[in-house]
Amino acid sequence: MAISSALDLIGSTPLIALQRAYDGPGRIVAKAEFLQPGGSVKDRAARAILLAARADGRLQPGMAVVEMTSGNMGAGLAVVCAALGHPFIATMSAGNSPARARMMEGLGAKVVLVPQVEGKPGQVTGADVEAAAFEARRIAAQLGAFYVDQFNAIEAVHAHELGTGAEILAQAGGPVDGWVAAVGTGATFMGAARALKLANAATVCGAVEPEGSEPLAGRKVAKPRHLIQGTGYGLVPPHWDATLMDLSLAVSDAEAESWHRRLAQREGLYVGYSAAANVCAAAKLLASGRLDDGATVATVLCDTGLKY
Repeated sequence: MAISSALDLIGSTPLIALQRAYDGPGRIVAKAEFLQPGGSVKDRAARAILLAARADGRLQPGMAVVEMTSGNMGAGLAVVCAALGHPFIATMSAGNSPARARMMEGLGAKVVLVPQVEGKPGQVTGADVEAAAFEARRIAAQLGAFYVDQFNAIEAVHAHELGTGAEILAQAGGPVDGWVAAVGTGATFMGAARALKLANAATVCGAVEPEGSEPLAGRKVAKPRHLIQGTGYGLVPPHWDATLMDLSLAVSDAEAESWHRRLAQREGLYVGYSAAANVCAAAKLLASGRLDDGATVATVLCDTGLKY
């Protein structure tokens, strides 16, 4: 039976047991979000936000859509806009991966690259992100377009609570002992954490932050430039619910690079650096002594490494 559009390809990703890359106590299971049509976990939020906006009239048929992106949300929005018939304009820091810009353009989006404020290619800071967001707001106001504003879109959190978190519970056969996810907007971490803690209040939820950029841990940002794109902007997200975070897990650039290679060479999974950081953090949680030796920690493989 044929599906009606690319929108129906979003969600219901497999849960993979990482038995080759990780050989310590317990086990790590990860959602294969890189299999989404836009290549990342952000497809879920893109679909949820735009469908909600169409339903309540904020987004009219044929209206242009504008958003600031590090690339993954932009690719997801480009997929959804193509399926729904909306022109899409993405503003992105020039320091983000050129491969992401090419993918968005291939899907029909217009990409506006915004010069970096303090970062460098491959390392985007909070200031760089704000510059791209300022340009997105300006363009949206000028065109009378729908501004997605992903950091303030609560629909993204709901998408992961009702989607990602619920899927993990079903695929794992019940509650898991731990959950870790890198935090950009915080939607993936918070949404899934709500679902997992509702099923088992004892589930330990760890927010993954780049080493040196750990505001969720209450630390002053010492390293605004880091390798893990789409996360660690040096700020606490607007919708952040601190009651869902049991601990912060810091991952260095070197650790992210190491796990990036490990996942590729031992599992055959060529994923991005945020995905590698998530698996590294899951291994750290299992080694911390907070969980039993037979514990299961869930996470997400955020995107494909082909976007870097």
